[in-house]
Amino acid sequence: MGRGAGRDVSPLGAGRQGELTGAAWLGIPQTLGPRATEKEDGLPPLLILLTIVTGVVDALAYLRLGHVFVANMTGNVVFIGFAAAGAGGLSVPGSLIALACFLPGGVAAGRIAARFGDDRRRQLRAAVAVEFALCAVAVVVAAVAGRHLGTGSRYALIVLLSLGMGAQNATARRLAVPDLTTTVLTQTLTGIAADSRVGGGTGGGTTRRVIAVLAMLIGAIAGALLLLHLAPVAPLVCAALLLAFVAVAAGRRRDA
Repeated sequence: MGRGAGRDVSPLGAGRQGELTGAAWLGIPQTLGPRATEKEDGLPPLLILLTIVTGVVDALAYLRLGHVFVANMTGNVVFIGFAAAGAGGLSVPGSLIALACFLPGGVAAGRIAARFGDDRRRQLRAAVAVEFALCAVAVVVAAVAGRHLGTGSRYALIVLLSLGMGAQNATARRLAVPDLTTTVLTQTLTGIAADSRVGGGTGGGTTRRVIAVLAMLIGAIAGALLLLHLAPVAPLVCAALLLAFVAVAAGRRRDA
């Protein structure tokens, strides 16, 4: 067989490859550029920022608040199971508190969404404003506690951050922007694999999903670096600044 056997080197094949490459690059401005997401109310870039916030606060929660998560409730359920089996180094009270506070946060977000009806940007602005207020209180708690968080400070931070993450998760669910849940990546990663050309799909949505994964990773790295090299308050300040930006941006009406 010739050197080119098994490869589609026809103009049609080259054109198809070019279309796929172009579609992948097009996914970047469609996700990060507000003007390119008119049907989604310019929400994707704001939800990407909230995904970064998730990585930041969960880095703090896991590394300094007793190996718990404030956004990833699946992890807390699993941790409780590990502890029930006799594993050490886990905080059952912390995981239970996170679960108990995450749910009311979701309830609050649901009521906020119902109040603003179909105006998705106002829903996001209101929910993020609440989350910012909770994060601002967390900043004060961490600043007063200093580098060495006591038991009371840790639990207070778990309460505040879990409430905020519950509101964020429920709001993202209500907004229903494809592939941007802001707090969980299991379905996102599944979509990358199942919808890929190798998996028999078209590869649609892959770029946005990869951006979401990278956003979470960037947030986790930033949160860990700020925590390890500065103080527990540092990642919270970072999260608060991002939330403030999202709240202000969500309140601005985009040009028609």
